[in-house]
Amino acid sequence: MQFLRGANFFLKGFGLILKPNIRRFTLIPLAINIVLFTLLILLGYSYTSDLIVSLTNKLDLWTEQLPGWLSWLGSIVSSFRWVIWPLFVVSALFFLFFFFSMIANLVAAPFNGYLAEAVEHHLTGDAPTNSNHNLIKDSLVAIAHELHKIGYFILRAIPLLIIFLIPVLNIAAPILWLIFSSWMLAVEYLDYPMSNHRIPFKNQRQYHKRQRGLSFGFGAIVAFANAIPLLNFIVMPCAVAGATALYCQNK
Repeated sequence: MQFLRGANFFLKGFGLILKPNIRRFTLIPLAINIVLFTLLILLGYSYTSDLIVSLTNKLDLWTEQLPGWLSWLGSIVSSFRWVIWPLFVVSALFFLFFFFSMIANLVAAPFNGYLAEAVEHHLTGDAPTNSNHNLIKDSLVAIAHELHKIGYFILRAIPLLIIFLIPVLNIAAPILWLIFSSWMLAVEYLDYPMSNHRIPFKNQRQYHKRQRGLSFGFGAIVAFANAIPLLNFIVMPCAVAGATALYCQNK
């Protein structure tokens, strides 16, 4: 139930960004998201087929080079290729869209903070007491905070990326990546309302541990929405608004 509640908060974000006192705060994050995801879709269309052909050739080469006593492993890989390839394509999509989402959030960080503040004011009638509106100062602080989150992400993503390279184990890698990206997207977007209240990143992680179901549910639906062309254009402002609603109702 907590998982479903978390997912529902993202859906609430679609309604929140249409509110008259919130709409104007969505314009810049929306524009940044549209530009970056349009670029990603164009690049993906150009290089996806070449990447699949290249990976297929490498997989065939790997199975041919297996020693005789491991020939059974090559047979298993060949038999289940129809399952393995869709998993890898889906996981590649999740990875690419997650990566571009991190870049979009880095660029839009200060504006996402203002959007979270506007949503909180709409929901509660109060603005965060520690917030300010010095764009230059806010931008520097927000970008530094985003870089800290990216570092947190990279340290935990490296072991997963290594699993993708290990035969047999890499079959589980797409599922592990989906779980990981769901968690990280919850950490990413709930940071905006919590940072407006000057909650340290360490305390934010403790919040997520207490609210695992909510965090995973919210992050999972954001991950899926990011991987859907056109819908991903509006994911960022909706996720910021939904995350703020989640935080306001589950402090």
